[in-house]
Amino acid sequence: MKLIVVTAPTFFVEEDQILTALFEEGLDILHIRKPETPAMYSERLLTLIPQKYHHRIVTHEHFYLQEEFGLMGIHLNSRNPSEPHDYSGHVSCTCHSIQELQSKKHFYDYIFLSPIYDCITKAGVSGAFTPEELWQARRSKLIDSNVMALGGVTLDNIHEVKDYGFGGAVIMGDLWNKFDACSDRDYRNIIEHFKKLQKAAD
Repeated sequence: MKLIVVTAPTFFVEEDQILTALFEEGLDILHIRKPETPAMYSERLLTLIPQKYHHRIVTHEHFYLQEEFGLMGIHLNSRNPSEPHDYSGHVSCTCHSIQELQSKKHFYDYIFLSPIYDCITKAGVSGAFTPEELWQARRSKLIDSNVMALGGVTLDNIHEVKDYGFGGAVIMGDLWNKFDACSDRDYRNIIEHFKKLQKAAD
């Protein structure tokens, strides 16, 4: 099962070092999600991440970055709901119901289904699916290798994500809450936690 990491929503000093270290440890895909931030900051972050990893990066904003930096692709969301008219590369998106997944999954390279569990980064956002709904979606082949679980995925439940048949686990809060950008300078905890997630996902 793939591990996909979504960035913290804001930029911080050690970010490029942490992301590069995650790639060195075998991170499959990185999604750069920085809502309402100027493009120049994303450009700077990308220049600091070794070019050999750019083909494993997907951007949620400033879609021109995909071509400029040779990124893997783009991810559609409520802020950026459609791809540029002349775009023909990798596209992913997020679905929030089984019905939406059913109607969209054949049009995208992969899909995030969210929220599977109670969100860590968004207070009050609860898991949207019962275990039976997820098992049924697996049985009907709606959940498969091109559907990734997003929302509250942690070391404690990643085995369950794998059992549901998801092709990947999308990690956000469970990883970034291991690092305080205001006070921490040593990011070993975040790398060690990623290794545990990786082992559990294998």
